Amino acid sequence: MASSMNRVPTKPTKRKPAERAFYEKPADKATSSDIINEARSSLRTLRTNRPHTPKDDRRTFFGERAGHERPPSSFSLGARHLDGNDSRPSSRDTGRPVSGKRLAPLEMTPNLPPPGPVSPPGGDAVPKLPKPPSIVTKRPGSGSRRQRAKLINAVSQEGITQVLPPPLVRQNSMPTKPPTSPEESQSRRVHSGPKERTRLELQHNGEESNQRSSSAGTLHPPGQRERASSGGSCRSESGYVSDRAASRGSRTGSGSKREEETAEEALYWNTKVAPILERVLPPHLGSVDSPVVEAICKACDELYDALEEGNMLGRAAKRRNVALKTIFKLSDLSEPRVLLRAARLILALHVSGGNLTSVCKLVFKISKEEKHDSLFLENNILDLVVSLLSRVEYPDLGEALVYCLGALKFLSGNTTVSQRLSQAPLIQALAKLLASINEQQKKSGRLSKTGVNLLVQVTGILRNLADLPETRGDFLTRGIIPELCHIMDVYIAEGELMLNVSRLFSKLTLSQDCCSALVDEATCFQCLLNLLDKYPERSDITVRVCFILGNLTVRNDDCRYCLFNAPNAMDILVSVFRGYFAKDLKGLRETPQESNSRSSSGENSPSINKTEDVLIKLIRIIANLSINQDIGPLIAANETCVDLDYKDINISEELVLNAVITINNLSYYNIPGSAITERQMDISRLLLKLLMTDNMAGMIEASRVFGNLSRAIEVRDYITNKKVDEMMMTLLDAGSREIVYTSCGVLINLTADEHRRPLLKQEGGIQKLIEVMRDFGRSDWQLAGMVCMTLWNYSEKIESSVETFGEQETADLIDLLVDLLDEETALDTPENADWDEETQDFMRSYWHSEFCPVASQLLQRVERCQSALVPIGDES
Repeated sequence: MASSMNRVPTKPTKRKPAERAFYEKPADKATSSDIINEARSSLRTLRTNRPHTPKDDRRTFFGERAGHERPPSSFSLGARHLDGNDSRPSSRDTGRPVSGKRLAPLEMTPNLPPPGPVSPPGGDAVPKLPKPPSIVTKRPGSGSRRQRAKLINAVSQEGITQVLPPPLVRQNSMPTKPPTSPEESQSRRVHSGPKERTRLELQHNGEESNQRSSSAGTLHPPGQRERASSGGSCRSESGYVSDRAASRGSRTGSGSKREEETAEEALYWNTKVAPILERVLPPHLGSVDSPVVEAICKACDELYDALEEGNMLGRAAKRRNVALKTIFKLSDLSEPRVLLRAARLILALHVSGGNLTSVCKLVFKISKEEKHDSLFLENNILDLVVSLLSRVEYPDLGEALVYCLGALKFLSGNTTVSQRLSQAPLIQALAKLLASINEQQKKSGRLSKTGVNLLVQVTGILRNLADLPETRGDFLTRGIIPELCHIMDVYIAEGELMLNVSRLFSKLTLSQDCCSALVDEATCFQCLLNLLDKYPERSDITVRVCFILGNLTVRNDDCRYCLFNAPNAMDILVSVFRGYFAKDLKGLRETPQESNSRSSSGENSPSINKTEDVLIKLIRIIANLSINQDIGPLIAANETCVDLDYKDINISEELVLNAVITINNLSYYNIPGSAITERQMDISRLLLKLLMTDNMAGMIEASRVFGNLSRAIEVRDYITNKKVDEMMMTLLDAGSREIVYTSCGVLINLTADEHRRPLLKQEGGIQKLIEVMRDFGRSDWQLAGMVCMTLWNYSEKIESSVETFGEQETADLIDLLVDLLDEETALDTPENADWDEETQDFMRSYWHSEFCPVASQLLQRVERCQSALVPIGDES
């Protein structure tokens, strides 16, 4: 590639005006018709369909390339994973990890020697056991391990069974006073060793059903019923039950004590909340019947309403843990409706730590099945999930956030649910999370695996929400696009994340406002090019990046400069093009068996060819870049960029049309050293094949290219030999004005040669051109001007209008030109046309700029040579 390909001016340069016909507009003068006539411009941008993304019915947490450090998507979850004492301090509060599990007692039975004396060999005396080492309370170290090793060796050498030493005694413990009552003894045993605690819990669980019936209006936490019945009997009659133990059990996550429960709060709890809690749990856990499910769901809804009415949601309720312990047991059920209502209550009570992770897993587990999506539209569960995102800080609870975001990613794929989510402040919460993750990365200077896992889910949600037009404004106002550009720059090695970002930008860049916001980022083009360079073999990423670049360069000339001037931009684009072009040619040479194998593997299918789709998007970028008057000649001089052979248009229509349009753009630049000029005969032969097809769009585009190539005499000779000129005159009878327009473009150049002009009259072309101007003139002044240009070139050597055009043709041409040059007649709105004032102004501009200059000159020439008198030659 020439080095000049990497250097272009940052703004257009003035060109020396070349010799031109009088009807050609100056190159440096833009008219209003130039602005509104982009569709017929010699240089045209390309539009293409968005990359094909088949719907994946499988709801996967991470893609098929999931790494080993990502949280599992399948897990078992039940009440045992939830800690009933949610108010206990977390690891962040205490500075040390807090276990959420209770350890079962160890059944340790020492291996003692059998009873009776043991006689050593060679003697009758019973050997004495070795004296166990003294117990040391210092921290175990290398010395203590050596002492235990010596003891083990000594015992093994003596052949005597080892006797375990007694448990260590905590010397710093305060001496305890013997219990004076059974209640006090039981209370203290609760805080003793694991074996006693476990036995006591089993005892309470056995007594719970008996006590439930006796506490109709009062519900006490386990371990507090005895004290409540004795110490608080005088207050229970009024509905007020409160003791220090309950106060100690109600603590916030930070370990601070809550205020004592008031009489009004206790009365509300005992009369409104406690009776509903009694009805929440079914008679037995596991599979339940539909009537029971309905009753549980109704009780859960009533419980939520009662807690909300009593201002007991969040962490405000004094007996919040009592409610949570009951609600947690619902997680052992298998009914999704019940589980989701339990999750709703748990989220509303603002659990933290491991409980928060477990409830996020619960929501995630339900959302994995698409049939459960409608359940999330009931009540306010979506609002609670979005509120959780706004409340939780990264990286405090990264695992809980991953599962919460994963659930939202699944749900946002449902159009109805995504509409509901768009009404919640979800994008605002996601924007805050994106900024937090990026800020953490900037501070630490490294990539966090948890951060990557979160970003995969966040970008997946945003990708789904980007389909909604009403969310586009939030993407711009919340600053999401700059954060995504930073992600592209930093996390380029994360393929799944880059796929999500590319899919997201491929949707956003369909909006001009989003294109402008993306272009404002200085690293935008370089990041996109780096993605192409990093993942040339991944067609799913490559096709979307090319689509994004095509969207950015379709309208904005500054974007064309920025992309072309980016380091190694053309090298990367051409390299990717070569790779996929070679892959496409290889696919054409495959046997039917090999082709079927590739289709079954999903690489290529009859409905969408991924390799071809990448080529379509790449060619579009080259076509858009070639619009620029400085970049176009540099691309035209590069042989690789114009190596655009194409396949059968009936099979690969979009690819063929894009290739021909790109050749048309590059052939516009008739400059020395142009690769188009050097290969114009090969291109002409390929275009001739396209003209012979029945594809109307292909014929139009091929005619456009011939309109540029026919400036060369070699191409005009080839066209004449292959009777393309006759074909162009035949196409003048077509009903499509675009075909007629392109045919006139070819005829203009053909009539520039004197010896090719007679054919126009012989084939009835004069009368056809007049009819075209009569049929389309008032509604298409540009086409009418093209007809006048063709007739002007044809009549260059005119001496008699009648002999040149024909008697009837001359009269019709004069009458028609006179009518069309009359402004009042010409600009009269045609029948069946409803033009507003703006359209009428456009048509007036076209009439002045495109038609009048050449039509008035043609009329003067025809009238001047219309006289029947002929000059008399000198007598010999």
